[in-house]
Amino acid sequence: MSKILITGASGFVGSFLVEKALELGFDTWAVLRKTSSKEYLTDPRIHFIELDLGDDAVLAQQLRTHAAEHGAFDYVIHAAGATKAPNEAAFRRTNTEGTVRLARTLLELQLLKGRFVFVSSLSVVGAVAENPVRQPDGSIAQGLERYRAITDADTPQPNTAYGRSKLDAERALATLEGLDYVTLRPTGVYGPRERDYFLMADSIKKHIDFAVGYTPQALTFIYVRDLVDACFLALHRGERGRSYFLSDGEVYDSRAFSDLLQQEMGVKWVAHIKAPVWFLHAVCQVSTWISKCTGKMSTLNMDKFQLLRQRNWICDITPAQQDLGFSPQWPLYRGVPEAVAWYKAEGWI
Repeated sequence: MSKILITGASGFVGSFLVEKALELGFDTWAVLRKTSSKEYLTDPRIHFIELDLGDDAVLAQQLRTHAAEHGAFDYVIHAAGATKAPNEAAFRRTNTEGTVRLARTLLELQLLKGRFVFVSSLSVVGAVAENPVRQPDGSIAQGLERYRAITDADTPQPNTAYGRSKLDAERALATLEGLDYVTLRPTGVYGPRERDYFLMADSIKKHIDFAVGYTPQALTFIYVRDLVDACFLALHRGERGRSYFLSDGEVYDSRAFSDLLQQEMGVKWVAHIKAPVWFLHAVCQVSTWISKCTGKMSTLNMDKFQLLRQRNWICDITPAQQDLGFSPQWPLYRGVPEAVAWYKAEGWI
């Protein structure tokens, strides 16, 4: 039985990775912190391990102790990471330094037999494809054809602290000699247990759909189950050291997600409010300042501003389809109903 280590196991994506690993028959080890919740990790087949990714000596000792009794790992899926942090240094400590520390320590102690799959983000690329596509006659393409897809040929220019920390982790992994790894760059991930996209459902329930900017926006999404499938495909497939963009393969306008939420939740009417970019910028600046003063993270911050203002989130998943055998099964019209059903069953809405 192959042995797999999954970090971020108590989180949204991580908990689904653990479920899939058990389903596929892996000897599954879930990395937790002392404060981590086991709400979605109740299967008795799960083995738990505490790892401190913030300290070289402590992590090495924890892994040595584990190896003495249980041996090395065949695979690692590193899904742990911070999507919110008070400053850039905090993002780096978790997303960059923690990632590299784990991979390097596993290599040094010879505790990884196979592949290391790193869950990164489309945010590492930034707003590199915002210019509208020009038709042969010089006119600007309309609708969802307005933008081209982000591809491997684009040079990453992350415009958020989160994106920079993930890109730095990718680049650092490339320097670790002997590491067999693949990086996955999913677009926005939604589904049961996820709270950021749930905020949109909560807003729709209150009859409000809030959007930013008047220039058309092309959005992409990936349902958590499709991302999980891609992670397990990458254990055995894909070019060593390569990064792969992931989405459900579709492109959506700014109303698609909210309209499906409204339909599934049975909300009769919704006020669609579109705010100018300058207004959001001002709100996020004030919110960021308040967060610094209080020490409490806010949903609206300058990282969030950059994400909301970006117009083009189309990414080319052809390499993932060809190399990994990735075949997304959950477009929005299928994923949103399951997510909403879960929200209702759990009393979130």
